Amino acid sequence: MAEWSARVGIVVEVWALPEGDVPDLVARNLDATVCEALANIERHSRARTVAIAVTVGKNGLRLTVSDDGRGFPPGTTGRGLSAMKAHFAGVGGALTVNGVPGAGTTVRGLIPPGALVPPAVEVLA
Repeated sequence: MAEWSARVGIVVEVWALPEGDVPDLVARNLDATVCEALANIERHSRARTVAIAVTVGKNGLRLTVSDDGRGFPPGTTGRGLSAMKAHFAGVGGALTVNGVPGAGTTVRGLIPPGALVPPAVEVLA
C-alpha cells in the first residue's frame, strides 16, 4: 500500500483485524478485489484519502474500501466494478459498490464463514 500511495499521491489508511488465517483462494480474491478498487480509485476518483478495512470473525470476512473522491452516479457499470464483484462471488461472497456523486465511493464485501474453512485434504491410503 505504501508504494501505491507514494506513487499516486493518495493517503491510504488500513485496518486489518483478522481473528485467524483464511484459505489461499479467499486471500487471493480479496487481494485482487483491493487491487482493482485501488486501480479504479487511481483512474477515476480524484480522491485524497482511501480507507481499507478487513475484519475476519464469526460472521465471516468483511471488506470495506472507501474514498473521498468524486464518486459516480447510480447505475454506473464498468469492467473494474464487474471484476471486483466476480472476485468475491468466486469464493461465495457478495460485494456492493456505492458511489455518491461529489462525495466518494464505498466498496463493501462479505464472505460468509463457511467459505473461510480450508478445503479438506484427501489422504489416499
